[in-house]
Amino acid sequence: MAQARKGLLFVVSAPSGTGKSTVVDEVVQRVPCLVKSRSYTTRPPRPSELNGTDYHFVAKETFQRMIDAEEFLEWAIVFGHFYGTHAAETDRYIDKGEDVILVIDVQGAKRLREQGVAAVGVFILPPSFKVLEDRLR
Repeated sequence: MAQARKGLLFVVSAPSGTGKSTVVDEVVQRVPCLVKSRSYTTRPPRPSELNGTDYHFVAKETFQRMIDAEEFLEWAIVFGHFYGTHAAETDRYIDKGEDVILVIDVQGAKRLREQGVAAVGVFILPPSFKVLEDRLR
């Protein structure tokens, strides 16, 4: 009997303010069977963001318990807030044969590489350092 295809893991990383979420949202709309992972974060939601749609917004104590329980595939602290990718959620999609795309900071991508996680990596550069500086300010 043929073994079912496992999904692929795509990792899109870039510095904050580069536009990685905008790029990935467009790709997910155009590519069928590609699932965007929803990161967990301790930062408060922005006015247009919804819990469970854009991110899983959790308290710092909850995030720390998840770190201690080794629930994250990767996690990082960015501008004082925690961000992480839930390992079991990601594995469920991949095991069902769905391709998963992560939108993560360069720290998280580095952790995945160091762990030897099989993934296709994409690094996005800002249009210029001046544009990136303007976006971050």
